[in-house]
This record gives sequence, structure tokens and C-alpha cells, in this order.
Amino acid sequence: MKASIIIRTLNEARHLPKLLTAIRKQATSGLDVEVIVVDSGSTDRTVSIAKEAGARLVFIDKAEFSFGRSLNRGCEAAQGDYLIFVSGHCIPVDEHWLAKLVQPIRDVVAAYTYGRQIGNETSQFSERQIFKKYYPEESRIPQTDGFFVNNANAALRRDVWKKLRFDEDLLGLEDMDMAKRVVGSGHRLAYVADATVYHLHRERWAQVRRRYEREAIALQGIMPEVHVHFADFVRYYASALLLDAGAAMQERTLARSTKEIVAFRLMQFWGSYRGNHEHRKLSRKTKEKYFYPK
Repeated sequence: MKASIIIRTLNEARHLPKLLTAIRKQATSGLDVEVIVVDSGSTDRTVSIAKEAGARLVFIDKAEFSFGRSLNRGCEAAQGDYLIFVSGHCIPVDEHWLAKLVQPIRDVVAAYTYGRQIGNETSQFSERQIFKKYYPEESRIPQTDGFFVNNANAALRRDVWKKLRFDEDLLGLEDMDMAKRVVGSGHRLAYVADATVYHLHRERWAQVRRRYEREAIALQGIMPEVHVHFADFVRYYASALLLDAGAAMQERTLARSTKEIVAFRLMQFWGSYRGNHEHRKLSRKTKEKYFYPK
């Protein structure tokens, strides 16, 4: 059996070498492994790093880019029975990451799995709190409720992908959309807490806002029953500030984390509110910019 590790990249030279090194060190449990890098216009050393590591390169123009389309291009180039998705700024914490992530699929317990994500000392404080919420220490094999999956650290059966394919028109959350359709077709999801990666992106505040706005727009197509009003924005923002402040006090980092917490949570919930509540007011030109990586 073969696993194809598909890495989406745009200027990932900072973390890509560590990711590729971690992949080479994996205890594969009898799996053959290939690495495919789908690059959307990097201007740093990302492409040369991938070539030097022996990865197969697939290119997608910015004008064509969407998260789902880039994944489909990588899957089309892949030869594996299992399709593994990992972001170019994620690094497995140990040599058992791949085997553990794929095991529920090999055991025919699930068709689509995702692993834990954690931050480190360079991560935004509030981002680490979000990781704790969505990626707990306990596995759920199978996952019996909801459609949450995250393609920064995930695996999918190739035959299931061929039948369903990622939606190429979504602005984000192509993973949750796929998960909903996977469940709808009679398969199951699984969360594997032991398949852990460090998720190490550091975004500018405008990028954080755009990320959550983009995802909120996409969520309208996946869960149209979800509505975020201005009162919700205020309530969520205030609650998050209090919870983060309490967590920072326990860690004795409140003094240096306060500005970061205020800014991150503001961008998160303002972006979510705009994407959910005001997306119909956005012009087609404004919407289209969210397809293109910045």
C-alpha cells in the first residue's frame, strides 16, 4: 500500500525543510511514501527546497487557485491508496505521525481522518487556545458528531476522493464540505489525537481577519442555518477575551500577551461576523480576491 503526502505551499521556505525532514524520518509501518508539493507561486526558496528533497512538484497559477482546486491537482498527481494532507508550515512532532493518522483508514474504521494540531512558543496565544478547543488530547475513532475536519493535518481514502473530489469553488472550509459529503455517502470520520503536528503560521492581523471572513463565507454553503449577528460578535469577542485572559494569568503570561489577545480575537470575530452577516453585500471582485493566496 502507498501513501501520497500532499503539501500545499506558498512561500513556505521557513518551515518546509523541517517538515520534509520529519517526513523522511517517519516509521511507515510498511507503507510506501511519496511526497507531492503543490505550489501556487512561491517567490522564496520553497520550490528549490522541494526539488532538493526529491518531492514531485505540481504548480497552480494564482488565477486558478482555490484551496479545493489545489488539493485536487495534488490528488490527481498522486499514486497512493491514502492521500495525506499537511500544510507547509506544519511539522509532525514524532516519527509515528503518518502511521497513526492513516491507521483508522487501514482498519476500515473511517474514510477521512484528521490529527491534532498544537502551537509552540512562537504561536499566537489565542491561536493556541483555539487549537486546544478543536484538537483535544482524546481521540474520537470514529467521530460520531459533526463534520469538523482540518486539512492542515488529515488523510483521505483515494477511492473516496475520486468519487467526491474537493469543491473548487469554495473560499475555504473545503475540508468540512468534504467531510459532510463523506458522511452523507455512508463513510465515517475519525480524529486521531496521537497524530500530532506543530502548526506554526504567524499571520498579520489583516490576514487573520481575511482567513475567518473567508471561512465564514464558505460556511454559508455548508451550514446555511448558522447566522452570526452583531450581538453575537460582541458576545463572542468579550467571552474570548475573558477566557484568554484567564488562561494567560494561569500561565503567567498576561502582561506580554494582552495586546496580542485583543488583536487576534478582534480579527477572528470581526472577520467571522463580516463573512457570515455581510457576505451578500460584497462585490464579486471583492469575493474573488479571497481565492488568491497573498
